[in-house]
Amino acid sequence: MAKTPSGKNTSGRGQRDLKVKVKTARGRKLSSTRWLQRQLNDPYVKRAQSEGYRGRAAFKIMELDDKYRFLVPGARVVDLGCAPGGWCQVAVKRCNALGERTDKKIGRVLGIDLQEVEPIPGAELHQLDFLADDADELVKGWLGGKADVVMSDMAAASSGHKQTDHLRIITLCETAAHFAFDVLEEGGTFVAKVLAGGAEGELQKLLKTAFTKVANVKPPSSRSDSSEKFVIAQGFRGAP
Repeated sequence: MAKTPSGKNTSGRGQRDLKVKVKTARGRKLSSTRWLQRQLNDPYVKRAQSEGYRGRAAFKIMELDDKYRFLVPGARVVDLGCAPGGWCQVAVKRCNALGERTDKKIGRVLGIDLQEVEPIPGAELHQLDFLADDADELVKGWLGGKADVVMSDMAAASSGHKQTDHLRIITLCETAAHFAFDVLEEGGTFVAKVLAGGAEGELQKLLKTAFTKVANVKPPSSRSDSSEKFVIAQGFRGAP
């Protein structure tokens, strides 16, 4: 058993977890240093690396699905703004898109993003602006029909002004919802990230006219100091 120069054991019960400290480099802002230190010590970041996911966000969609069960075998899923691909990776496994479980239905996972995304086994990735006039028809053509789930972890570029950022992401979420109205199958599910800030009321009204159930959730893996939460709308009734 290893000992310190004083003779004390360095292993065994009671040993504290060591945290990584990051020095503030010349030219690096203090906020950047704090962000880097938080990343290096984040247990979800470490889990994502060890389990092969492309980011800690993968655990958010896992936790949401554990509670609401929308990523089922055989489901046809559209992931808007899918880069870097963590949500697609989770959907591929849970929807059996690779057909690994022969006793279950085989699903489809379609990822869409403005930028090119590294291939993900089992997912079909397309470089596309979902705001384009023909985007909904292209998606339905690729799927060979409508989707069971439309999900979005998109966020508008930060302006540094909290209320402006809130309004931007709510607008983005409303736009994604209208896209979902065009491509969702009856009974389908819409999942999207929003930021708390007071302008969610109109989004809630919009979703409640089109879905039988609407909930707001902050999954455990979402950082406590973040204003992000997720809206889950289930039981699509048709476009309002």
